[in-house]
Amino acid sequence: MAPATLLNHPKRSKGSDFAPLLREIKTSGLLERRTGRYLVSIAVNLLCLAAVVAGLILLGNSWLVLLLAVPAALFTTRAAFFGHDAGHQQIGRSRRLHDAVGRLHANLLLGMSYDWWNDKHNRHHANPNHTDKDPDVGAGVLVWTLDQAEGRTGLYGWLSRNQARIFFPLLTLEGISLKISSITYLLGRRPRRTAVIELGLIAAHLTVYLGGLLLIMSPQKAIVFALIHHALFGLHLGSVFAPNHKGMEMPDGETGWGHLEKQVRTSRNVNGNPITDWLMGGLNYQIEHHLFPNMPRANLRHAQGAVRAYCQRVGVPYLSTGVIDSYAQGLRHMHSVGEHLRQAAALPTGAVQTS
Repeated sequence: MAPATLLNHPKRSKGSDFAPLLREIKTSGLLERRTGRYLVSIAVNLLCLAAVVAGLILLGNSWLVLLLAVPAALFTTRAAFFGHDAGHQQIGRSRRLHDAVGRLHANLLLGMSYDWWNDKHNRHHANPNHTDKDPDVGAGVLVWTLDQAEGRTGLYGWLSRNQARIFFPLLTLEGISLKISSITYLLGRRPRRTAVIELGLIAAHLTVYLGGLLLIMSPQKAIVFALIHHALFGLHLGSVFAPNHKGMEMPDGETGWGHLEKQVRTSRNVNGNPITDWLMGGLNYQIEHHLFPNMPRANLRHAQGAVRAYCQRVGVPYLSTGVIDSYAQGLRHMHSVGEHLRQAAALPTGAVQTS
């Protein structure tokens, strides 16, 4: 994988390239809502979460209770998928329904802000992998381009040099980070009714979650359970989203892509099978999701054949690869970004590096 530099492509008028594909997908019926299926799936997931809670109560103050952190992480990740879909208006035709489903899953079940996620995620969809516009590839703890890595020293320099090695361990912090970022976002907004509602739901989540654990088990076990649950949740959720864009092309303001190229060239699919599709919630069909963000998630795999064939006809690269290879591509990309810093760190003190 080439170093993470912004790609400068000549401006081209490609907006009309998407229209024939959109007509084909609409004609196939794949954009039609599947509200009934969603309601059944949501009900099943809520029952699974209820079963986990019942197991916690039955096991009580036994160390065996920690084993239930695994299914708790699995089913809270699925709750995050439903919140994600509500934000994309995939479930029904009512905005009120989507807001209710989204806040139930994001705020109440997960303790994170539905509005914060939508704001961040919609900006990502509008300009995927654009370092000036996509919040998912902005410079932070991790960096994604050579320009972002340039001049990083101290702790941030160490993180950039080693980011490929520590990427998955860092994902274990994502579950807690989502809560902190959400609360910070809501507290920083002007007083608004929705912000107050969201903060109230997050407060209810924290009260029931922490209070319930402390009622069932000792404080020590409650802390360990919460840490394991959030670590596995963050690892699972991050592992679903990580292979989708990392290491793919990164456009800038001079890149004249239309909607089709902008979404396809920056996205990577993970080859589907029943296990992968379930664990990744169908979001392994990331190209189709980015082209049709309001398509019901269960329909994405059915759209893949038409999308792949169309991209081949119009000459737009379409990438679908295995799970392991998708992670390897992303990690190689991150490793290459830190190469210059690793070379500089390896030089004797006082030596000057030449390019």
